[in-house]
Amino acid sequence: MKLLHIDSSITGSHSVSRELSALVVERVGGAAHHEVTYRDIVAEDLPHFTAVTAPSAHPLSKAVPVLDEAQQAKRDNSDTILKEFIEADIVVIGVPMYNFSLPSELKAWIDRIVIPGTTFRVGPNGPEGLAGDKRLIFAIARGAYYGEESVFKSAEHAESLLRTAMGFIGVKNIETVIAEGLNVADTREKAIASARAAVEQIAA
Repeated sequence: MKLLHIDSSITGSHSVSRELSALVVERVGGAAHHEVTYRDIVAEDLPHFTAVTAPSAHPLSKAVPVLDEAQQAKRDNSDTILKEFIEADIVVIGVPMYNFSLPSELKAWIDRIVIPGTTFRVGPNGPEGLAGDKRLIFAIARGAYYGEESVFKSAEHAESLLRTAMGFIGVKNIETVIAEGLNVADTREKAIASARAAVEQIAA
């Protein structure tokens, strides 16, 4: 079994999503039971999606068929990112929400795995996901409250974007652990403790 672990928080050791994603990986067996691939896409400074950085499987890459050495390294990395995702049985993603949405690095990672003809195709009945045989777990950290009862529910564009993108490519087995209200006075530690307890409820 292969496990892919992605972190995308810019706050390093202060990150709640990083703590939670690590706890999730440990909970589902980690390196003791899986071949684990880890990517810190902030540390590697994953570049935005362009015709150069698109994986070779993406039709857009054909717009720049000849690359210099630095460009080729970027495309090779994108090819590896796509391969890691396709081959993973379990994907764990640390997801902080910044300004109502995803970190730009995580959006850039998504752009490298939503690939026509590889992770989805368009058939007679519309788009069909091709990457569905996976377990996906989001470890989400939000500064305020965006749940069903919140007046800010419609402003949540992180988890919702990820669910839309992953559903589009066929991934339906999605679980979440959420710590929210982290920037609200007197609730941070309670929120983190609640999220830690939720991790313990995840099936190993």
